[in-house]
Amino acid sequence: MTKLDRISERILRELSGDGRITNTELADRVGLSPSACLRRVQELERSGVIRGYRAVLNPGSVGRAFVAYVAVGLSDHSKKSQSAFERAMTRAPEVRECHNITGAIEYLLRVEVPDLGAYKVFHTDVLGTLPQVTAITSYVVMDSPKDERA
Repeated sequence: MTKLDRISERILRELSGDGRITNTELADRVGLSPSACLRRVQELERSGVIRGYRAVLNPGSVGRAFVAYVAVGLSDHSKKSQSAFERAMTRAPEVRECHNITGAIEYLLRVEVPDLGAYKVFHTDVLGTLPQVTAITSYVVMDSPKDERA
C-alpha cells in the first residue's frame, strides 16, 4: 500500500470530483506548482493508486434506466463454482458490477437494463440458467440521492 500524505490525499479528492480538471487548476487547489503537481499525479498513476479515468454516464440516456442490485446465492461454494459464476457475469453486459461478498449470499450485482422487461429476460435467461445459482433477490433502485461511483 502506498503511503499518502495530505497533499496526495487532496489531489485524489480533487481528481475524484473532477477527473478532467487541468493540471494548473489542480495545482492551484492543492497548493503546489504545476510541475510538482504533475509529478505527484504521475507517481500516483505509476504506483497504481490512480487506476484510470472514465466518463460518468447517465444510465437513462444510454438505455440503462432500470437499475437493480441483485443478491445471488450459490448452491456450491467451491472455487470451481465461483469461477464459473464470475465468468458468466463477466460475459453479461447487463452486469455493471459484480462483488463477491460475505454474509448470507455470495454475490451482489449491479444490473443496468432498459426496462423491467429486459430485467426479466436477464433474470430468467441469464441468472436462471446457471446451475450453481440457488437464490436470487432483486432490489430495484428508485432513486440515487448520493452516488459517488466514477
